[in-house]
Amino acid sequence: MDGVNGLEKKEMNSKKLKVLCLHGFRTGGSFLRKQIGKWDPSIFQDFLLDFPDGIFLAGGKSDIEDIYPPPYFEWFQFNKDFTEYTNLEECILYLCDYMTKNGPFDGMLGFSQGATLSALLISYQAKGKILKDHPPIKFLVSISGCKFRDPKICDIAYKDPIKVKSVHFIGDKDWLRQPSEELTAAFDSPLILRHPQGHTVPRLDEINVKNLSEWTRSILKSSITYDAPGVETWKTEANNANIKQAVVADPKSMEATDSVLKATFTEG
Repeated sequence: MDGVNGLEKKEMNSKKLKVLCLHGFRTGGSFLRKQIGKWDPSIFQDFLLDFPDGIFLAGGKSDIEDIYPPPYFEWFQFNKDFTEYTNLEECILYLCDYMTKNGPFDGMLGFSQGATLSALLISYQAKGKILKDHPPIKFLVSISGCKFRDPKICDIAYKDPIKVKSVHFIGDKDWLRQPSEELTAAFDSPLILRHPQGHTVPRLDEINVKNLSEWTRSILKSSITYDAPGVETWKTEANNANIKQAVVADPKSMEATDSVLKATFTEG
């Protein structure tokens, strides 16, 4: 970024909401970054996205071998009915440690296995099982996510509605379409965005760009409170601090402040 020194860049990033992004089965963080890169860059311009690799190297063939180079990773292993899991507890412990050391994080984003895992972590935190010293995760972007099917997990994770803001991408040709529908039912007031594609991070049409942009703006708006007329405070878990920024020159003019905010959140 031309003309921006390290300190200025750090201050700019500290105003952004930090999001942990978990990739799909036998892919990797860099591949998910590339997939999300297909989206309109304005959608996440005020978010800081973190794309770690899974804890385990892929134990078999990857579906992306013909389009993206290795290495490939997986978060945990499972049987064909998705009712039994290997290394899931180890994976959860790893991610809790990662989030504590590299966060705190404001939200999560995931594709397929990564989305399924993200929803579980958010629910477990809300139930007081994990991440007790980490600030509450406030939102989720789920792409082709589903529920775990082990009754012991379901009885805890999905018994009560998960009360965080969530958006769910569901593909008409996705082999996980019905399980993805079921995951939305676990959340309180989810936003569902449909697309005609299969099991993939979809390219967004004009309508879904608009809907997702409005949703991310609502997330940003909910992270702003007012300490005084004309001064906004960005409360982000990414820097766990209050960053104050003058919005208008005249502190008496709340109408002017509201106008500036309205323009800010409706651009694009």
